[in-house]
Amino acid sequence: MRKIGVVGLGYVGLPVAVAFGQRHRVVGFDINRHRIETLLAGIDYTGETTAEELQSADIDYTYEPERLADCDFIIVAVPTPVDNAKQPDFTPLVKASETVGRHMRAGTIVVYESTVYPGATEEVCVPILEACSGLKAGVDFTVGYSPERINPGDHEHTFRNIVKVVSGQDEDTLSVVADVYGSVVDAGVFRAASIKVAEAAKVIENTQRDLNIALMNELALIFDRLEIDTADVLAAAGTKWNFLKFTPGLVGGHCIGVDPYYLTHKAEKVGYHPQVILAGRRINDGMGAFIATSLVKQMILRGVPIQGSRVTVLGLTFKENVPDLRNSRVIDIINELREYGIDVQVTDALADFDEARHEYGLDLLTLEELQPADAVVLAVPHRDYLDHGWSLLSRLLKDGAGIVTDVKSVLNPQERPDEIALWRL
Repeated sequence: MRKIGVVGLGYVGLPVAVAFGQRHRVVGFDINRHRIETLLAGIDYTGETTAEELQSADIDYTYEPERLADCDFIIVAVPTPVDNAKQPDFTPLVKASETVGRHMRAGTIVVYESTVYPGATEEVCVPILEACSGLKAGVDFTVGYSPERINPGDHEHTFRNIVKVVSGQDEDTLSVVADVYGSVVDAGVFRAASIKVAEAAKVIENTQRDLNIALMNELALIFDRLEIDTADVLAAAGTKWNFLKFTPGLVGGHCIGVDPYYLTHKAEKVGYHPQVILAGRRINDGMGAFIATSLVKQMILRGVPIQGSRVTVLGLTFKENVPDLRNSRVIDIINELREYGIDVQVTDALADFDEARHEYGLDLLTLEELQPADAVVLAVPHRDYLDHGWSLLSRLLKDGAGIVTDVKSVLNPQERPDEIALWRL
């Protein structure tokens, strides 16, 4: 019987609001007026929900925070990025907590879904809610934490069919949080022992994945020196039943490339300096420069003058088949190539051109606007690119000849045209 409000209607918040909206009346709040206006028009430009799903959900979209006063179960799903020093940036979370606090009424339960370090909900968010509302946590309102597990672009593992971890500051709150989420999550809920446990569980999920990819990236660095194809090695090793099938690549986005820094930040606060986690982060953060340098070496070996040469980069988003540009590490490849005096032109089949200019100062080009290049970097294997395969790459190279760097090793080397040299991570 709770009236549900969702604060933040991005890649995480909107699917949550839609799932609840298909069974409950929901207030969907976001400070971005353009986002609200497009949702009112039935458009989700993130591509996470379909027009049919939006139409089937009973959501009152608004950029007016006063509407949150109608709700007594408020879910906060805003980004938690890191700053340039790789430290947690709580600005969106703080501002969202201030907004909720100013318009929260007694009896409300506030549940945070944003990724944070263990203890942040109670140490950072609760004092803000109390200060802005004049209410007392545990007396006039309570809080819970239920980490998001949505994977952008993944339409198989969705909000409804992933087990939802839930927690609350007391048993009564936990029961309500579990019941509310259980009403829409078909896979069921898991009741964590505490809010801190739920926060820790979330942050280590992506830390574990980050470290596994870091191992693959380090192996790729080694095998490159040994002149062994990493993809061939992994194909052979993958025939063992218990081999974990991770692959090397760029690690960006709003989760895997960010979450480990939240854990290491808290660890250092309590006097422990993480070693394995930060080592993995250093390896993954350095892969863009390694890819660019490897391409430059290939160009030199083939007699291509470096300064004044042209390289086309296909894809800028942080992963394939999504328009999300947040924390994309493709920019590392671009910046490193430019350091060599190379003319780099970039295109992306899904990214918003204005957002690319705002985030990275890049003027994206359409495929038709690209000039013939000496080399092509297939950085993000969007479906649009893979559907055309080698024929697209040949068309983008000068006279159909040159070098192709396949970052994700998705191209079939057996189909490679003779005029094209292939290097892959």
